[in-house]
Amino acid sequence: MNSGVLQVRTAPSSPPPRSVTASPHAAALTVAIVTETYPPEVNGVASTIARFVDGLHELGHDITVFRPRQGALDQPRIQERLREVLVSGIPIPTYRDLRLGLPRKGMLIRHWQARRPDLVHIVTEGPLGWSALEAAKSLRIPVCSDFRTNFDAYSSHYGLDWLKHSIRWYMRYFHNRSSITMVPTRALQTHLRGSGFKRLQVVARGIDTQLFSPAKRSDALRRSWGLQGQQRAVVYVGRLAPEKNLDVTVEAFKAIRHMDPATRMIWVGDGPARGALQASCPGDVFAGVKTGESLAEHYASADIFLFSSVSETFGNVTLEAMASGLAVVAYDYAAAQQFIRHGKNGLLATMNDRQSFIAQSCALGTDGFDLHELRRQARATTLELSWQSVTRHLEAKYRRLVRRPRLVAA
Repeated sequence: MNSGVLQVRTAPSSPPPRSVTASPHAAALTVAIVTETYPPEVNGVASTIARFVDGLHELGHDITVFRPRQGALDQPRIQERLREVLVSGIPIPTYRDLRLGLPRKGMLIRHWQARRPDLVHIVTEGPLGWSALEAAKSLRIPVCSDFRTNFDAYSSHYGLDWLKHSIRWYMRYFHNRSSITMVPTRALQTHLRGSGFKRLQVVARGIDTQLFSPAKRSDALRRSWGLQGQQRAVVYVGRLAPEKNLDVTVEAFKAIRHMDPATRMIWVGDGPARGALQASCPGDVFAGVKTGESLAEHYASADIFLFSSVSETFGNVTLEAMASGLAVVAYDYAAAQQFIRHGKNGLLATMNDRQSFIAQSCALGTDGFDLHELRRQARATTLELSWQSVTRHLEAKYRRLVRRPRLVAA
């Protein structure tokens, strides 16, 4: 296999027809999206950017996604006004199932000289993302970026704490060279501004409330977990990895089970911590990675969602759990801080306070606590967070950037 571009399709010589869903008063945009994580990978960044891509395509825009090939069977999607260009990549150390795109500045310049995009949207800050930034700057194409992952916070979980400040410096330098950097919450915007990041704008996340719904609850699945009748299931969904603070989830569940021994713990996901978790929690159910309808069924068939991570920029799983009608316990930040009203539609623990998280988890089992109402309100909260509305918001950001690119110094 040759390095570089693995598959490229020639773009049509004339612009494709506009989708019927596009605004009749606004021209379709040509957008290049560069990301080092994308389906078939399973993670929050991949699923979110895929949602935005599909939504923008439905609005009539012409989208090209540049991403690493994820395995020999991974093939690019080629549709009218939507295409993928796959490049070679390398596995991320300690994250062998994820890949980094290799530097491809020359290839990107050739692509964008042949078919100039109105703007370039860079999702990740790896070698491919850096190449896209350099290529866009050299061609004077407006460029926006996303801050989606706290890589500097992750470093301490993998014996790389000594790199933490260097990683943060690089990320600040990277994002400050783009015209705007999009973040998912106002809290993160404020935090990054305090660290020297500039031109930050909030673009929220949406949730598919048809997919993630209490209606997906499955008695058969609950029976396979060893549950009967009103026995409760506690679920965690996400990567099983050190940066997810899973020891707090384990301790919180043990406290819940001490109050109600019939409760079961369900782990949905995979990762480097799975083996250790299975060894220390032999009575728990490890379901592995789930997607689509199966994932929605696993959410809805549980009762309580514990999410003790403190390394998220947003945390899509929080909204997925709420939409599925679960009682969510999470730390008071990211998506939980933005959407949970403590005691009304979920429970918030004091940030980085292990005992607070455990206490809030146990509160769900106390006499007089209306678990049913909490779950009902969690679902109701998500019904106004459609992907269509947040995609329109992103589209508006694009149009303002194209009109006023505000290109910054290299």
